[in-house]
Amino acid sequence: MEKKLRSPIVVVLGHVDHGKTSLLDKIRGTAVVKKEAGEMTQHVGASFIPSYVIERIAEPLKKIINFRLHIPGLLFIDTPGHEAFANLRRRGGSIADFAILVIDVIDGIKPQTIESIEILRSRRVPFLIAANKIDKIPGWRPYLDKPFIETIKMQDPSVQRALDNYIYNIIGGLMTLGFNVERFDRIRDFRRTVALIPVSAKTGEGLPELLAVLAGLTQQYMSDKLVYAEGPAKGVVLEVREEPGLGTTIDVIIYDGFIRKGDIFVTAGKEGYIYSHVRALLMPKPLDEMRAPSDRFMSVDEVYAAAGVKIVAPDLEGVVAGAPLRVVWDKNEIDDVGRKIYEEVKEIRIFSPDTAGVVVKADTLGTLEALIDMLKRRSIPIRIADVGPLSKNEALEALITKEKDKYSGVILLFNVDMLKDAKEIVENNKIPVFKNNIIYKLIEDYTQWIEKEKSEEIRRQLDNLYRPGKIRVLPGYIFRRSDPAIVGVEVLGGVIKPGYPLMREDGRRIGFIMQIQERGRGIDIARTGSSVAISIRGNVMVGRHFDEGDILYTDIPENHLIELVERFWNYLSDDEKIVLKEIVEIKRRSDKSYGLSVYLKLKSSH
Repeated sequence: MEKKLRSPIVVVLGHVDHGKTSLLDKIRGTAVVKKEAGEMTQHVGASFIPSYVIERIAEPLKKIINFRLHIPGLLFIDTPGHEAFANLRRRGGSIADFAILVIDVIDGIKPQTIESIEILRSRRVPFLIAANKIDKIPGWRPYLDKPFIETIKMQDPSVQRALDNYIYNIIGGLMTLGFNVERFDRIRDFRRTVALIPVSAKTGEGLPELLAVLAGLTQQYMSDKLVYAEGPAKGVVLEVREEPGLGTTIDVIIYDGFIRKGDIFVTAGKEGYIYSHVRALLMPKPLDEMRAPSDRFMSVDEVYAAAGVKIVAPDLEGVVAGAPLRVVWDKNEIDDVGRKIYEEVKEIRIFSPDTAGVVVKADTLGTLEALIDMLKRRSIPIRIADVGPLSKNEALEALITKEKDKYSGVILLFNVDMLKDAKEIVENNKIPVFKNNIIYKLIEDYTQWIEKEKSEEIRRQLDNLYRPGKIRVLPGYIFRRSDPAIVGVEVLGGVIKPGYPLMREDGRRIGFIMQIQERGRGIDIARTGSSVAISIRGNVMVGRHFDEGDILYTDIPENHLIELVERFWNYLSDDEKIVLKEIVEIKRRSDKSYGLSVYLKLKSSH
């Protein structure tokens, strides 16, 4: 007897603006045109593309590739991107069976492409690549909705070569990430090679191959995973929503088994497991049957995997999005199933009061898990990670960390807000808060802030040290000989600032810089190449202590020298390093112990 297969669940990922939404819209739009009248393709949070529709779209390929689909179709998750994919979580992986990674063929691999690959790898989800926007290649002649293998033959040889170059840039980039990738029509073994399909979401070119390869791969290599279980439904909560007239409802993707009206099911909240019974199972009405916006749903008696469905049931207020959902046919199993589900939820959340780490809050378990993964990969310590708005206690935990480590004493909020009393603590104590609804941007904002703060900190510390500087007194530019001496100088290397002590080439100190002026305007710093006027205080006279044409240096105390070499060497410019070495040589002529602890390091550095 032939095993019954369910529809594979497909998610679309990729970098911002690479065409994820456009591609999904094109797939859905084409499916609506090709479907039978009355066929229901819209689910809650997902779109179903029946197999016969895929075969109709891919009809032109039948002449070249003979294929027959046994899966019912493909279930596409409606919201593209990391965040939606993260919510399709299950212990140790994802309920998504396959992913389409959209890459702009011209732009190539971008940061979010790499993040997408990281999350796919961590959840062990196979993928293919849609190399999108082939219509943007200069000279491309579009042929609406044609297969790629037909339309490519109708392009100029120069356009074909350009496409190949773009594709091989993508292939090369993915190879460095550990993936063997090739254009789909050049692959011999699909189990060892990631298929790349050139497409245009705008013109529909390549769409027949994209759907045919996707359906064929899932059917051929994943049939064991897709075997339909005639048992109680397993699913994941995508969203918890208030619906007018219905109260709190949950949107669920069912990936195994089936659920009926009246069934008991178990899911989880923050404080424990939650069980309830199905009052109604709702599916979206086809657009042509909607009478009004409030008339969006129709009731069904049962739903089979794979499907997206809205469940109406009592006591759903505390349910956490991203939590597993299980239908229970035997009431005696409720507690056992509930405990296992809640354990899974608790495993994701973090409360580690001994760790000086960040506080992370997210809207769902899935996005929380994805954030934790990415923070751990970057070795960023975590004190608290949980779902829901920021509470007063969590704000206090961030404050405790901030007092120990200002870089870790921060709050990361993904799609959630702060409770009123938490906000007061945050504002009164100036705790840094980062908010974003794109996972990778949230982490990027935080890491860039750390870099900026650290470089500011280094700049402040450097400002407290005398830095190396070398100047030449310009002949003919003696404005005042003494009390204070005012002269024109050229900065030959390094920097000079007001307050810096100056010495001659023989190591004798002559005084301190009072002011620096450039074109009559006071400035705080003069760098290599500048010609400026400086005033020098101290008992100093031009003609007696130094003269026109003389070379002067900043006179660096030994403790400043050690700081500059040991802590800030990498922050000095090349010309500062050269001048510093000259200063050390000058100082050591009269004092052999000067800079002894760093002298060898200076000698060996380039």
